[in-house]
Amino acid sequence: MGKTGSAWVATATTAVLGALLLAPAHAVPAHAAGAPPGPGSPHPPVREGGKDTTPFSGPPAQASGEAREGAAQGATPGATAGLRKEGGYPRRTPLTPPPVNPADKSIKLGLAPYHSLAPRLNDLQRLGDRVSVEVAGRSAGGHELYLVTVTAPESARQAGDQERMRELIENRPATAAKDPRVKAAYKTPVFINNNIHGNEWEGTDAALKLIEELAKAKDARTADLLAKHRIYLNVTANPDGRIAGTRANGNGFDLNRDFITGSQPEARAIRQIAIDKQPAVMLDLHGYVNGTLIEPTTPPHGENYEYDLFLKNAYANALGMEKAVNGLGYTEAKDGVRPAVIPFRDEKEGWDDWPPVFTPQYMPFQGAVASHTIEFPMAVNNEEYDSLPVAELRRRSAINTDIAGAAMRAALDYTYSRRSSVLADQIETFRRSAAGEAQRPVSEQTVPGVPGIGPEDVYTTTFPRAYVIPAGRGQQSAVAAARLVDHLVANDVRVERARSGFRLAGRAYPAGSYVVDMHQPKRGIANVILAEGRDISADVSTMYDISGWSLGLLWGATVDKVARGELRVDGRPVLAAAPTGYVARHGDLRLRLDDPKELAAVNALLAQGVAVRRTADGAAIVPGSARARAEVLAERYGVVFAATKERGVAPLKRTRVAAALSAGELFALREMGFDVVPVSTAVLNGGFDWSKAGVRALYVSAGLEYGELTPAARAALRTSGVGVVAVGPEGAAFNAAAGLLAAKAVAGNGDANGVVRVTNAGGALTGGAPAHSFVYSPLWFTGLGAGVRVEQSYGGGNPLVSGHWRVDGNGTGGPKDAAGRAAVVSGRATTGAPVVLFGTEPLFRDHPKGVFAQVGRALLTR
Repeated sequence: MGKTGSAWVATATTAVLGALLLAPAHAVPAHAAGAPPGPGSPHPPVREGGKDTTPFSGPPAQASGEAREGAAQGATPGATAGLRKEGGYPRRTPLTPPPVNPADKSIKLGLAPYHSLAPRLNDLQRLGDRVSVEVAGRSAGGHELYLVTVTAPESARQAGDQERMRELIENRPATAAKDPRVKAAYKTPVFINNNIHGNEWEGTDAALKLIEELAKAKDARTADLLAKHRIYLNVTANPDGRIAGTRANGNGFDLNRDFITGSQPEARAIRQIAIDKQPAVMLDLHGYVNGTLIEPTTPPHGENYEYDLFLKNAYANALGMEKAVNGLGYTEAKDGVRPAVIPFRDEKEGWDDWPPVFTPQYMPFQGAVASHTIEFPMAVNNEEYDSLPVAELRRRSAINTDIAGAAMRAALDYTYSRRSSVLADQIETFRRSAAGEAQRPVSEQTVPGVPGIGPEDVYTTTFPRAYVIPAGRGQQSAVAAARLVDHLVANDVRVERARSGFRLAGRAYPAGSYVVDMHQPKRGIANVILAEGRDISADVSTMYDISGWSLGLLWGATVDKVARGELRVDGRPVLAAAPTGYVARHGDLRLRLDDPKELAAVNALLAQGVAVRRTADGAAIVPGSARARAEVLAERYGVVFAATKERGVAPLKRTRVAAALSAGELFALREMGFDVVPVSTAVLNGGFDWSKAGVRALYVSAGLEYGELTPAARAALRTSGVGVVAVGPEGAAFNAAAGLLAAKAVAGNGDANGVVRVTNAGGALTGGAPAHSFVYSPLWFTGLGAGVRVEQSYGGGNPLVSGHWRVDGNGTGGPKDAAGRAAVVSGRATTGAPVVLFGTEPLFRDHPKGVFAQVGRALLTR
């Protein structure tokens, strides 16, 4: 079983060093050799997460209130305060225990319920002078997020020296590489993230055991470990899910898909930990894959990493963790536990590190040179939680806790035994980026000690010299540009704002334009956010999750790439985007509806009873008598109310929306200021009163099947007169079954996703819309009936810009089949109610901000 107390350090060191001396071959894992199924998920795992079409009935009352308040205040995804940097260690925080909750799902497994964490952490802080606890933020449901630091005591002056060295490593890496004090005295940080999926519990319990062991240990090796490292542990990254036994947080989000968007407070808190603490090594504890899965991953590998430095450390660390896990002595015959699996070595594809949406795949952009998902083996959630005897669940949880602890201790030992080279590689990552040097392709020569590297593992990119987000290119892009700039800053990307006009690559830019110099330490995350991305369809047959995400194309701002040249810009560093709100002093006002914040502003005006009209191209006309209200909203949201003499073509009315949808879509609708009533097949069959609910539109993408509605529910829907916005395969199926709009939905490859080129027809729905959209299981529409209008079409040729979209098994369903086809159509049902069908995914996981307005306009337009 796992080792405890102070003896682990010496033993683990020997184990890791022994493992590193071996020359591992491409072994055949047990599951590939025909091993019978055992507890836990078989490997390779099925694709999970996806769009998350689980119908969402609404977050807890507290969470939904916070979500609405955040949207109403125009909160940006990057609005997260930094962690405390002043003072020494320990930094003790007396925690207030929450009320005891006997319904906490952890209890059945014999694990620590959330309400027990604060008392236990208070006790651990009193054990000595090694343990500190800080509150890193709050969850969507309002629960505190506990960040523990275990390290040798530091005076305020010593802690200040550590912070100065950390900043030197990031901001002046060439100097740090030569600084003997950094090499001798800097405490190399390790970060262990636990329980980000709420129903994958055991990392939390292993972390608590590890904290106690380190706090109590009396041996010299542990003392030396803590003198040379700071060990940070996010005790539970998802308290809401831990309590409820759900993968998602209280807002219904899979937090381990949110790191490029940053829509959820828990993900933003982890992002801030990464920025402030700058870990060199990171673990993210999950379940359940049998045998224990230990990254690094299969191809494709993220093209913005310094992957030679990363793979060198991640593979060696994985070997040590593998040996520690297997060394616990669990077997398949005796315990149902298979040997550990390292996907890079043992699998061909299907568990990749391409998208930066996962915690370990985000961390290298903040300095990690080894970051790993660890999947412990014994399933105790979902069906197993409900069906297995308590004794069996607790047996499995104890094994998982043991395995999680073994992985943690082995990772600590790797960092301790390789401290100098780990630190040097972190510094080198920042140095290359700041110097603008080319990446080093991985090979067995550039990454010695890692066998089996082939051409399939080589993913690099050519970084541009700079990006420019122009000022003054259309009023409609100002708020989107500000959001994008704030998001860059929130991810610790350096941005400058030009004091005067300048020229770059033959283009003239006005003062106030934003410049991202790509010769900076965190160029990787800057490129992740701003670049178009890459079509990787030909590289692998399957992907674990999304493959395209470009914020530069999907967030509504204009972004110009400057491939090369000398930067001569008189700029100042940006801490936050400049205010963009404006209200013309005279006349009626014109508000573009191209951005979520503009939709939020018009919905706020409608809620206040202001008589707003729409134009033929989808803008809003606000009477001059509402100028004072417009000024409040311009300051809140940063939107522009321009002077106009237009009268508009039709009134806009406050729209309450009944919606059967995913959590991300619900969040996006509320971000636009819509009052949303979650519904489902069961809710409508239960006698939903459309008139009493005050609903004017129905949004359908998940959880509402027309064929399953009772005759009474169908009749109520038909006579309600509500408009319908239907999205994706389930929305299209609802339209067909209800006979609303004459349009045949043609399904593309169900695994396809990414950023696509589109052609907009203009008008009330897509006037001024971006030339790109997002797809996931894409659709297009044919056989359009009389009066059905094509609002948006897929681009010609191959419309996929970045992502993964192949033909399906019968050779159809690929992007060329979609080229030129209708992606969004509109018309009227036989009842006269307006209907809009989307074959794209405009609200996917609350991400493609620049596309949201198409849905917002569809809901408002009658």
